[in-house]
Amino acid sequence: MSPSDSHTSSRPTRTARVERIFDHTSDTRSLFLAPVDGSRLRYLPGQFISIAITLPDETRTRPYTIASPPTGGTPFEICFNRVAGGRGADWLFDRQLGHSVEFTGPYGAFTMESVPAVETIFLADATAIAPIRAMIQHAAESTAPPLMTLLYAARSPEHILYRAEFESLAARARGFHFEPLILPQSELYEGLRTETERRWVRGDGNRSRHFYICGIGKGVIALRDLLRGAGYERRAVHYEQW
Repeated sequence: MSPSDSHTSSRPTRTARVERIFDHTSDTRSLFLAPVDGSRLRYLPGQFISIAITLPDETRTRPYTIASPPTGGTPFEICFNRVAGGRGADWLFDRQLGHSVEFTGPYGAFTMESVPAVETIFLADATAIAPIRAMIQHAAESTAPPLMTLLYAARSPEHILYRAEFESLAARARGFHFEPLILPQSELYEGLRTETERRWVRGDGNRSRHFYICGIGKGVIALRDLLRGAGYERRAVHYEQW
């Protein structure tokens, strides 16, 4: 999956080569891309690139979030899933090692420009974990990582992407808590909303936390409104709706 808008301004077109392919599930894949000119892509955690999808009848551009942190170097990673009728995702699934991909960017305002100095909560579902993962890795590598909790909802255990990575981070970093939620697809946001309200709205009066929310559909806006309505500052509730 990817952000809802493809780009916000004109940027030079660049070419990257597929250096590695990793299948998370039968319908979810990561491509690891390296710019062919040998340069390093500079971006903020949470940003995306716009990829040129070359189809027989047209060329489309589609946005794909960078799932790796800026400190990860080259290649960088994009994570996406195959959806019914999604010609762009089908095209990307057809890319093989050594194939070239043209892109522009990075773009996007859903970013972690600086690591919060306060408790930080991440809420995500499905492949919307991509920008959140980049932010968590970025924060964990900082000199003063905040207390962090990741509440991540998916429809099956296999669709909890990067599970081993998050479990490993939770085991070695006492300030990071990883809490996967396995729910029917239709109940993902109800589960996130229920837990968010119970723990961070009704659970205490602390309103200093920062939240980063990313997902598909109107549930993202409902979570944003729940938190802002409960007294959290607007600038402390960061969100992106896909």
